Amino acid sequence: MSAPRNLRVSQSVKRELSELIRRDLKDPRIAGLVSITDVECSNDCRRVRVFVSVFGEEAQQQSTMDALLDHTGMIRGELGRRLRLRVAPELSFKLDNSLERGAKVSELIAKISRGEV
Repeated sequence: MSAPRNLRVSQSVKRELSELIRRDLKDPRIAGLVSITDVECSNDCRRVRVFVSVFGEEAQQQSTMDALLDHTGMIRGELGRRLRLRVAPELSFKLDNSLERGAKVSELIAKISRGEV
């Protein structure tokens, strides 16, 4: 599998998943601001790991991840249809807390520079 094709598929999957979650999933458990931060495709593009960032409390994050896991089959089918893929990829959703960690590090650096720590 060529790297350029893998990159194209990853970008397309990210774009379509963002659209699907934002517009088509009407699950009340999806709370807070949901963002697809990264998508990793296997070499054959049959497995996709989706990193999801959810801004909100821990309970909101967990309910959003539960909803995504419950809708994985529907999302997979719709993704395959929209991207016209011969085989719709298996999806696995992972919570990405890197933005929260980055904000905490920035806050700590600001405190240090102000001499508060």
